[in-house]
Amino acid sequence: MKNIIKDLRKQRNITQEELANMCKVSRQTIISLENGRYNPSIFLAHKIASIFNSSIEEIFIFEEE
Repeated sequence: MKNIIKDLRKQRNITQEELANMCKVSRQTIISLENGRYNPSIFLAHKIASIFNSSIEEIFIFEEE
């Protein structure tokens, strides 16, 4: 699953560490999300969408494999 977390984070000048703290996850989780190596739980996806004032669908792009 692709996402635009890195783009949104950079637009708002938020570090990976700051986003991780806002989401109550590790910085490594944010790194893995941004690199497409980790698919978030629905709860984490919702939290990230809320932080960026967006919908889950706007941030996470589902691609069938």
